[in-house]
Amino acid sequence: MSASVLARASRGVCSRNAWSAVRAQDATSRRIPAVSALARYYASKSYPPHTIISMPALSPTMTAGNIGTWQKKPGDTLAPGDVLVEIETDKAQMDFEFQEEGVLAKILKDSGAKDVAVGNPIAVLVEEGGDVSAFESFSVEDAGGEKAPPAEEKKAGQEDSMASEPPETGSKTAPAPNEEKSEGSSSPKQPESTGERLQTSLEREPSISPAAKKFALEKGVPIAKVKGTGPGGQITKKDIEKFQPTGGATASAPAAAGAPAYEDIEASSMRKTIASRLTSSMQQNPHYFVASSISVSKLLKLRAALNASADGKYKLSVNDFLVKALAAAARRVPAANSSWREIDGKVVIRQHNTVDVSVAVATPIGLMTPIVRNVTGTGLEAISSQIKDLGKRARDGKLKPEEYQGGTITISNMGMNDAIDRFTAVINPPQATIIAVGAVKKVAIPRENEDGSDGFEWDEQIVITGSFDHKVVDGAVGGEFMRELKKVIENPLEFVL
Repeated sequence: MSASVLARASRGVCSRNAWSAVRAQDATSRRIPAVSALARYYASKSYPPHTIISMPALSPTMTAGNIGTWQKKPGDTLAPGDVLVEIETDKAQMDFEFQEEGVLAKILKDSGAKDVAVGNPIAVLVEEGGDVSAFESFSVEDAGGEKAPPAEEKKAGQEDSMASEPPETGSKTAPAPNEEKSEGSSSPKQPESTGERLQTSLEREPSISPAAKKFALEKGVPIAKVKGTGPGGQITKKDIEKFQPTGGATASAPAAAGAPAYEDIEASSMRKTIASRLTSSMQQNPHYFVASSISVSKLLKLRAALNASADGKYKLSVNDFLVKALAAAARRVPAANSSWREIDGKVVIRQHNTVDVSVAVATPIGLMTPIVRNVTGTGLEAISSQIKDLGKRARDGKLKPEEYQGGTITISNMGMNDAIDRFTAVINPPQATIIAVGAVKKVAIPRENEDGSDGFEWDEQIVITGSFDHKVVDGAVGGEFMRELKKVIENPLEFVL
């Protein structure tokens, strides 16, 4: 065996500081003992100088990801800012924008590869003019092999300020059930493989716009059975409207010979994350709920007046006003703008000095909560613009991790659905408060007429239900917060000034 071995040096290749690359070059194993095990992979083979591109950690909670569509193929030149590949994380599907110059020599993980651990090799890069053909037989083993996704650890001292982090990453609010497992438990069981090539989320369904997909979900139309008539066969909203079930839309259609009684849909990584976090929230955070009927008649008149004078520069929504009102109430009752945390073995209640409002947005792949930062110091026009922009990019799957991690309080508004009078929402840990907003309803309010007879007048009202973590917010404090919120909404000039 040659005394010369191939060492690896870290090299950043992503604007988000998430991607790692390993430069292979001659060095002695005695100088870098940590990589001596990797040298054996290279002992019998010789490759030109190259860089190994590894699976990145695109969020603090990500331990593995799925490979989506490769935007480059071997032999393609890469320039800073080029999209190399799509990665499906536990939060969303994101583009990897490469920040290095070179040539893609080999793809080590094909589109559809699933649960690729962070740090595992996915591709090979060579410098401009490098010999791409020399890497035709290059394999993952030649790049140092794979490692299994790391097991989740329970470390109370590793506290993070991100509101969308799962409880087990340091912002846990109660002991998790699996902490009681015996010490002799074996390593995580690896999932069985059928040997077939896995498909990406993009390949598992036809090409369809986010708006058409949302419409299909609302109408209960099976996307896989719709034939697209748009560019490149893309499914449009009109295709969804025209869809007719095969065999006729009759009551006896499900009973047709060979027709399946149900369809199993594989849960996406994001859906699994949502399920895990909401289950943990309900189990670890003692919820209690306080509802209040609130008049929005003055708020609606103020909104109409401001929009009429905007000359088309902006169009304020009711939700924009509610986000502003939520921040004002949170400043008056700061306990609601707090969170329960365990840091270095100590339990603390962190009271935030700024109000960063997480706004719940329904997307085709699940609920996202992009954040409007420092709402108390931001005007209504800017709030409205940010919510529109964040909402659009959330539905398109284009949010950056820092845009949905780190809020201090959450609003979930279903007021656009006039069938919803009221509902309760699950707390977004480690936050302690979330408010749920129903639709605006006209309510008859009793009053006395001028002649002394009984009468009534119409008032437009909404029901807002606050969900509070009782570890952080006592019942009386939650009630005080709802009173302040009601006062601000019913007198909107208080937070406009």
